[in-house]
Amino acid sequence: MLRKNKIVLLLKRYVVLITGVVCAMSCGKNISYSYIGEGWSSNSVNTVKFRKNALTTSGKYQFVAYYDQESYLILGKRTLHSQKWKLLKTPYKGHTKDAHNTISIAVDGDGFLHVSWDHHNTSLKYTKSKQPYSLELEEEMSMTGIQEDKITYPEFYNLPNGNLLFFYRSGQSGRGNLVINTYDLNHKKWTQLQNNLIDGENKRSAYWQACVDAKGVVHISWVWRETWDVETNHDVCYTQSEDGGKTWKKSSGEKYNLPITQASAEYAWRIPQKKNLINQTAMTVDKYGNPYIVTYWNENKIPQYQIVYLEDDSWKKINTGFRKTAFTLGGGGTKKIPISRPDILIDDSKKYTSIHILFRDLERQNKVSMASTILNKTQRWEIKDLSETSVGEWEPNYDTALWNSRKKLHLFTQKVTQIDGEGVASKNASEVRVLQIKNLNQYQN
Repeated sequence: MLRKNKIVLLLKRYVVLITGVVCAMSCGKNISYSYIGEGWSSNSVNTVKFRKNALTTSGKYQFVAYYDQESYLILGKRTLHSQKWKLLKTPYKGHTKDAHNTISIAVDGDGFLHVSWDHHNTSLKYTKSKQPYSLELEEEMSMTGIQEDKITYPEFYNLPNGNLLFFYRSGQSGRGNLVINTYDLNHKKWTQLQNNLIDGENKRSAYWQACVDAKGVVHISWVWRETWDVETNHDVCYTQSEDGGKTWKKSSGEKYNLPITQASAEYAWRIPQKKNLINQTAMTVDKYGNPYIVTYWNENKIPQYQIVYLEDDSWKKINTGFRKTAFTLGGGGTKKIPISRPDILIDDSKKYTSIHILFRDLERQNKVSMASTILNKTQRWEIKDLSETSVGEWEPNYDTALWNSRKKLHLFTQKVTQIDGEGVASKNASEVRVLQIKNLNQYQN
């Protein structure tokens, strides 16, 4: 039986290799794949949008994390120019039947890998590597010992000085608050920066996305949700911090009195409830530190990918407008939705600013797709499919550290199935791969 399984695995790797070669040839040698291993695919826990990060680079190493078919936490690393991954099956497992229970990773400025996994209103699960750039982990440990009993949506963010931020929701859907911890390299210690940065006032909760720019400014945007039901999402709000998360202000420079509430928040764009506004998408910044927030909500009764961005101290909106099919968001749990939540990247290394949106849409046979345009030109969107086959209910997650440092685009990909309302499909493991784009300029208008 072991020999048979080994043969099957080798055949899978051969098929993946040949598929990557064919894709590279058909796409003008611009796209290739790096096969990593076999991952849990019975829901979208490995590919949900709010993973920070599924894939990350530090120095010459790229790291990855995912659950295998037995729900074990798998870690991997490779040198960037290698196709060979070193994998470690850790002793830690996750409750993979709940797609909220994701794995997030980051590498600090000293090269230590930090890992957090398996949270949905549960106690903290966190550890870090024993040595720099190692996959071997310490025993589970606490961070601060404060507000670590009811955690959801753990996310790591790297600061330019090598320190880390750790975001999570304390409390439940519709009643949660945003907590932020920071890791100091000099003291090798976590401390709590904010115990309630964005306060739902026991009436609502904030579903956020964040990014850190080259100067270390931390940007957060969020939607409010009034109840557990996704249809009660409304509005896009914004804040930023220039001191690593200690103090926060509006885009105008006005300082917030913390915590931020519904009444005091800066509203980047007003969107009513029941407009199919999705939560926990993505944001980025341009070279001037202007934030770009990507999400989707209804435009003429059809959910469209929308970009809310800051230009000349004023909030503006771009409606991509290329979708044709209507659908309705409603209910709780992880949803089976005909489109993914989007991700966004900006390329302003030339005389113009290019915007790229990564997404998956049933209209395009659930392939990995990218829509590109040049800001303030014609706003015509060029849409390309980056994969040749379906990735199921996958959502985009790219190596932001690699993109920010070297302008190389690597996406974590896996074909997964999501049954609506936290359902679990009867599916075998599927290939976990990195989709690599050699030259993004090929897709610019």
